[in-house]
Amino acid sequence: MGVLWSAQRAELAADPTLATARRLLMAYEPRDADQARFRREMLEFVERFPGEAHRRSCVPGHLTASCLVLDATRSRALLTHHRKLDRWLQLGGHCDGDSNLPAVALREAREESGIDDLLIDPRIVDLDVHPIPARPGEPRHLHLDARFLVHAPAGARESASEESHRVAWIAPGELDGIAADDSLRRLFGLAF
Repeated sequence: MGVLWSAQRAELAADPTLATARRLLMAYEPRDADQARFRREMLEFVERFPGEAHRRSCVPGHLTASCLVLDATRSRALLTHHRKLDRWLQLGGHCDGDSNLPAVALREAREESGIDDLLIDPRIVDLDVHPIPARPGEPRHLHLDARFLVHAPAGARESASEESHRVAWIAPGELDGIAADDSLRRLFGLAF
């Protein structure tokens, strides 16, 4: 386990430019060819959309940040049954103009879990580029996702946000029961 940061760390201050995202992506060392491709795609996207790659207004896609929230025993992770996508996913979401990706992941984890005292490892553990299907008022687009590990305190009590049908602590052996996709399984494999 690396250094863990709380939401109060100065390093988690918002960055309206893309400098922090670019720096984090450059520092990430891909572990395989797929991760190298995702890293290259994300850096090229940032260069192609230098003022808006971290904003929802970027129609082709946008940077996102997500995380796997681990319980205090590191035996389970908190997942959300996403209301719009109707799938079990790790917590996370849109940058909304903040390129400090670990700060975004931690903010989203706090909002979606209801747990305040979360700690984040600020190093990217995984990257994923995936399409989001078209919905009324929103065309099909890409999410270029940087992923992190977040740690919940002992006795953490979760509560679902309005974005979720529900949240639940899931052990690695329970992934088949929730129809986890390959991306989520990959993230679990990195955490456990």
